[in-house]
Amino acid sequence: MLKHGLMTMVMLLGAFIAYAQKPDTARVLDEVQVMATRAGDNAATTYKNLSKEDIKQGNLAQDVPYLLDQTPSVVIGSDAGAGIGYTNMTIRGSDNQRINVTLNGIPLNDAESMGSFFVNLPDFASSTESIQIQRGIGTSTNGSGAFGASLNIQSDALQPNPYAELNNSVGSYNTWKNTVKVGSGLIKDKFAFNARLSKISSDGYIERASSDLKSFYVDAGYYGKKHHLKATVFSGKEKTYQAWDGVPEEMLAKNRRYNGFTYENQTDNYTQTHHHLHYNYFASERTTLNMALHYTRGAGYYEEYKEDQSFSGYNFVPIEIGGTTIDSTDLVRRRWLDNYFYGTVFSIHHTVNENHNLIFGGGANQYRGDHYGEVIWAQYASSSQLGDKYYFNDAEKNDVNVYGKWNATFGAMRLYTDLQYRMVDYTFEGYNHNLELADVNVKHHFFNPKIGATYILSPTTSIYTSYAFGNKEPVRDDFVESSPNARPKPEKMHNIEAGYRLRKESLNIGANIYGMFYKDQLIRTGEINNVGGSIRENVPDSYRIGLELDGAWQISEQFRWKATAGLSENKIKNYTEYLTVMDEDWNELSEPQVAQHYRSTTISFSPSVILSNELSYSPIQPLEFSIASKYVSRQYLDNTQSADRSVDPFFVNNLRLRYNFSLLGIDNIDANLAINNIFNEKYESHGYTYGGITPNGTRLYGNAYYPQAETNFLFGLNIRF
Repeated sequence: MLKHGLMTMVMLLGAFIAYAQKPDTARVLDEVQVMATRAGDNAATTYKNLSKEDIKQGNLAQDVPYLLDQTPSVVIGSDAGAGIGYTNMTIRGSDNQRINVTLNGIPLNDAESMGSFFVNLPDFASSTESIQIQRGIGTSTNGSGAFGASLNIQSDALQPNPYAELNNSVGSYNTWKNTVKVGSGLIKDKFAFNARLSKISSDGYIERASSDLKSFYVDAGYYGKKHHLKATVFSGKEKTYQAWDGVPEEMLAKNRRYNGFTYENQTDNYTQTHHHLHYNYFASERTTLNMALHYTRGAGYYEEYKEDQSFSGYNFVPIEIGGTTIDSTDLVRRRWLDNYFYGTVFSIHHTVNENHNLIFGGGANQYRGDHYGEVIWAQYASSSQLGDKYYFNDAEKNDVNVYGKWNATFGAMRLYTDLQYRMVDYTFEGYNHNLELADVNVKHHFFNPKIGATYILSPTTSIYTSYAFGNKEPVRDDFVESSPNARPKPEKMHNIEAGYRLRKESLNIGANIYGMFYKDQLIRTGEINNVGGSIRENVPDSYRIGLELDGAWQISEQFRWKATAGLSENKIKNYTEYLTVMDEDWNELSEPQVAQHYRSTTISFSPSVILSNELSYSPIQPLEFSIASKYVSRQYLDNTQSADRSVDPFFVNNLRLRYNFSLLGIDNIDANLAINNIFNEKYESHGYTYGGITPNGTRLYGNAYYPQAETNFLFGLNIRF
């Protein structure tokens, strides 16, 4: 409560000071807080921009990763199968733990898992102005290192005129989305506010994989000639029925929608509220200062029913009933995460002259979180009391970074240098959920340099090349799941990019090649832990090299064609797999693990071919038909390159119809129908594997998959006043 009160006082004080200055009515209206970490038009890095219109076209209830599906080298999926609830995404084979996400320059990635869980921010796309996707390491940003890509998300920009919107969607699996938005426009030529209230619900494609998502967004700003001050508060509350165990392979033919969980309240529950305060000072035409304070409060738990649990795992004392000793019980438990994340980010932009500009920036953030478990019901509760914690583990993570960027122009040549220093100090201590002592303190000092050059061949064409070096620390689960004698190491990567851009009124083409060369890359083994998280291990030597294409062609007034391609080779050199020895009944034996060596093998979950295609036809200006296709080649579930443990290739087509019209004095009504998977492809987006080996060398394994929805629809009606 104290922190909430202080934040409110800071916002009010800042607004009062800004108002007291009474600046002239002239102003810069563009939002500037994200510019320090974004790539410019001719930047020597590989990126893709999505505009507000691009986002609006696909925003019918599904999560943010689904809005990026038609961008290069992206693979998406969801636990519940229909894009609502827990969703996932890889870019160049790297999952969300390796994708840096910022909201208006503020880190979004969870400090411990480094994942970005958009389920905690339902319908944030309705408050998004633009998204930039940088593939590879990209430019220096705030938060965790970008080892696959970075997403730079900007919330709604200033709109000078007042408005109101009603955005509603309905679809398959009892899916509903209801959104109300209002905005004041500029008041007295100085002030503006925006607000949004959203609710999304769905039964999910998978049995019982329901989602109940609520969110709000409020911002208020002062916009003067020299000063901008903008306060933003947004929050999400999610309740999702667990589907993270997937569907066992043997069940796919019988019931693709199978969910092994049956307990009525087998749910994940989490609320996350963000507070941002941005201040921009336009000191002169050449110099701009941007500062921000942020505070995020998150708390929640997942609840589950467990059978025949040993008393020793819950600090229960054995009891005697009728002469029988009881030392196990059925029970219902909750595992909690209770955390705080706060800090500051800043940047200074200075234009030396028309050929040189400098950016200096950075941030300092602290995360504090508690992990603990409670038993809320037990058949035999021993002497425990409601509210007792059977494990408790607290964590603190401090993250400081500073960077400097220099951009220069020499005739047709554009050069840039980007140097970043990052310090990480991470401590967690206590007992984890397995009642194993987990005391860890790690400190990292990372230096991440980047250089690049762009050559302007003509007003419409350019070529570029760049080199970047990055470091990234392990996540909490890497320590928890490892043995004390095999602690995870930080990763290092050399990233080389080279590309060609053609930008004309009717034709845009981007082509690039890349190389990502790793030392001690943390790769997924194919197994998951008991909350669906991937188990990872360091491999000494690995790489990803590839070719990407991204094009758009306005063939005529009626026809438009977009296409992307990602062709890659993703390899581990000299990989050693360690297998647990089991008998034919899958009982672990007390024998040393068996090592199997692979001279070269494909990295798990890294398809070599990813293609997308979108053809649009507009017979009259308000009406548009489009068909979007996506092909993803085979993905291996582990690092043995075995087709027996893999996700089959899939090819999915979606049809979309949009019609914009006016009615009854309402100027803008947008009807949007999406029919997804129109050919009813039965496919799985991802999965996992587990098993071992028998003493005579027979491989034992079991696979589970995450089936995606068959033919389904979403219909949206958006009304703007």
